Amino acid sequence: MLEVKNVNKTFGKKNVLKDVNLKVEKMSIHGLIGYNGAGKTTLLKIIAGVYAKDSGEINFCGEPLWDNEKMKQKIFYVPDDIYFRTATTMKKMAKFYEGYYPNFDMNTFNKLSEIFGLNVNAKVNGFSKGMQRQAELILGLSAKPDLLLLDESFDGLDPAKRHLTKDILLEYMAERNASVIISSHNLRELTDMCDHLALMNGNKISLDVSVQEISEQRFKVRLAFKEDVSDDELTLAGLTNIERDGKIITAKINSNAEETIKNIELLQPVLFEKIPLTLEEIFLEEMEDKSYDLKEIFS
Repeated sequence: MLEVKNVNKTFGKKNVLKDVNLKVEKMSIHGLIGYNGAGKTTLLKIIAGVYAKDSGEINFCGEPLWDNEKMKQKIFYVPDDIYFRTATTMKKMAKFYEGYYPNFDMNTFNKLSEIFGLNVNAKVNGFSKGMQRQAELILGLSAKPDLLLLDESFDGLDPAKRHLTKDILLEYMAERNASVIISSHNLRELTDMCDHLALMNGNKISLDVSVQEISEQRFKVRLAFKEDVSDDELTLAGLTNIERDGKIITAKINSNAEETIKNIELLQPVLFEKIPLTLEEIFLEEMEDKSYDLKEIFS
């Protein structure tokens, strides 16, 4: 298990990470969602040992990660800003990683290269951006890490390669009992493969949830009443974002779902339907900490 506790990081005067906490269980695919610049890449680089944290703790399998070569050999980081030397081929890179990662498997490397249709003897800097991401992913999976860190790794992949990559990651996690963290600014890319999702908002993680649990706990309701019920009554019952379309009322449950449902039932609705919120609705709701008046920008 990976455990990040109260991690902070600043660059100059900018506080990039503030009291970040994250737990990633074994055999989990954890999505890290947030706008560009939210701190996702910085967090992954700190976990990978590329950056040093200013304060806090990061433990993997019960051991601290910083300056722990044994633990670092169990982690592979695929960056967003992939860099390959001019004359480097995938085969040369595989030989290099084989010397560092004790579990690196050339047989896996060759099989994955064939599946993705990449020439292991071609210079990687001549590959497209999507092909370079595939090459780095192949090298990462061939190292057979216990924790695979992927930073925007679906960016630049065509739909067929995205589907293939998702299938391979799910199979890898199951076969190796491994964990995967995938960062992305695109929630839709991750919803069908992640069992947990963490939202980076500002410089911290504001939400870290099980996909199954959040879908069961966060929902809106559709209501109708025989007698008129005011918005104030509905608000007191625990509802927000109240919208009316004739007799039909749609609203979100604010916090305590069980208590709110009891309060609604006391109002004796003739129609009472629960509609689960989509993950996109939940995350947009969490990120609505700022409101902008666009007219003010140009005034």
